[in-house]
Amino acid sequence: MRLTRRDFSLTLAAAAAAPLLPRPAFAEGVVRSHGASLIGELKYPADFPHFDHVNPAAPKGGIARLATQSTFDSFNPFIVKGNSPTGIGLIFDTLMVSALDQGSTQYGLLAEWYEHPADWSWAAFKLRDGARWHDGRPVTAEDVVFSFDILVTKGHPQYRFYYANVTGARDMGEGVVRFDFDQTGNRELPHIMGQLAILPKHWWEGREFDRSSLEPMLSSGPYKIGDFETGRFVEYKRVPDYWGADLPVNIGKHNMDSIRYEIFLDAEAAFEAFKSGQFDFRDENSASKWAQGYDFPAARAGLVKREEVVTDGPKTTQTFAFNLRRPKFQDRRVREAIGLAFDFEHTNRTIYFSQYARPRSYFQGSEGLMQTGAPEGAELALLESLRGQVPEEVFGPAWTPPETDGSGRNRRELRRATELLREAGWEVRNGKLAGPEGQPFEIEFLSSQDAQERVINPFINNLKQLGFEASFRIVDAPQYIRRVSQDESFDWDMIIWGVSNSESPGNEQREFWGSSTADRVGARNVGGVADPAVDALIDRIIFAEDRPALEAASRALDRVLLWNHYMIPQLYTPFDRIAWWDRFGHPEPFPPRGEAFPTVWWWDEAKAAAVEAAR
Repeated sequence: MRLTRRDFSLTLAAAAAAPLLPRPAFAEGVVRSHGASLIGELKYPADFPHFDHVNPAAPKGGIARLATQSTFDSFNPFIVKGNSPTGIGLIFDTLMVSALDQGSTQYGLLAEWYEHPADWSWAAFKLRDGARWHDGRPVTAEDVVFSFDILVTKGHPQYRFYYANVTGARDMGEGVVRFDFDQTGNRELPHIMGQLAILPKHWWEGREFDRSSLEPMLSSGPYKIGDFETGRFVEYKRVPDYWGADLPVNIGKHNMDSIRYEIFLDAEAAFEAFKSGQFDFRDENSASKWAQGYDFPAARAGLVKREEVVTDGPKTTQTFAFNLRRPKFQDRRVREAIGLAFDFEHTNRTIYFSQYARPRSYFQGSEGLMQTGAPEGAELALLESLRGQVPEEVFGPAWTPPETDGSGRNRRELRRATELLREAGWEVRNGKLAGPEGQPFEIEFLSSQDAQERVINPFINNLKQLGFEASFRIVDAPQYIRRVSQDESFDWDMIIWGVSNSESPGNEQREFWGSSTADRVGARNVGGVADPAVDALIDRIIFAEDRPALEAASRALDRVLLWNHYMIPQLYTPFDRIAWWDRFGHPEPFPPRGEAFPTVWWWDEAKAAAVEAAR
């Protein structure tokens, strides 16, 4: 499991801690549990020995080496300043931890149990008595309150927005911390607070939290920062006396003595390094490499293994995102016309070796959340309440992407696109698409990856047939990040973007699509969607009283987003493509939610020796 500063939920909210209060007795109507699920019953009882998807007898030892293209200049992943290294999440513990065989389900890590009232107006967590920092001092409720407060006051601005409905954290005594909410009925907020990364108050006293630094942070997790060199590598060392090693949620996990990330600024150089054995595991994101690039000596000899791993649950949907802040993309018909110029079948066949599928939902892979057929029942009632504010198409059949014969000659779709553009006031004059005032329609695809050019070029060629002045521009990664998400000017037209949803959508939908985030620097609402109907449906998701209501609201939101053509759904991967040097053991079958390297894998001395002997 490749952990980055975005891979684990860093908590957010807004408020100061209240004075220490007496610990109340367990109250009637309050639910207390060792775990939490947003989609159904817990799979594991309170006394479970370990997760089913691990090898409880996995040996400890060895090293796992991975590659990253992300360099770093700070070890603090919680602030705006600096870039933290890939894998930094390995050093932190959270109150609860996710299971790899259940979606939207957590079990206690730092927390022994959690509780909430029937109206979901607060959530409390009881810290385990043995939890301690790497310096031996205990993890306390005071640390939890400190973590909450410092993140919302001095952390990245996203924290204040994401936890805006949390009014404060309180030390209730006896190792219990309570988070109070300014609203009732939000079933996801306790779940979110369980994902809070806890920081040591005593270590941060006298240090500036909002200043980037390469001083390794004190933490409580299974690993701590070892050797590193900026621009080259970072290594994480397993903590031999990790306090949580024998917890049921950790048995069979964190088996490697070292996890090392080698930094390669060039993707081709990274692949060549993998082929020569300079690192051990590769999650292949290139269809062409997967199809043609693995015919090298170590792979032919069986020293490098490959597998296509089919996983359960939601898929990441790759899209072409519009910068909706620009007037030329405001008309829905224009966006639909541009989408018709993308020939997925031709691209998938000629460039992707038919390894991808076309998404039909932003909740692809999550049954019950995806729009299908015509709306009915509770979903239809929600949409009816918004009639006049949403496209009329949402009341009919589900949105489906255009399909072609894959020949690259999608004349039917281009004719329809021409009609839509004409209706929107754009006509071809002297071979160029022009608006009412004669202005040309220019589209620049921005990227920091030169490999995307061959993917986008066929799309650009079709757009040129429609009269667009379309082009591809590559910039370095820092400039790309600045233009897309760090500068208030939002200086871009179109980009390739990914949308990842869980099986229990909630507060994060405001980050993805909410009007309040449309012009916020750094928000995941990269395109700038600002639609009151979308906001209303997001609220219905967040405050859904039960699972059926949440599913109905999610399907309605999905339908409204798709029929508004706010993005162009491009593709998703039906399976994970992984390759590794055969030095490791792993659970068979893989965990349902992913192969989880190196979290649940282990070093196999016999295999490693055989590989070295054969090289």
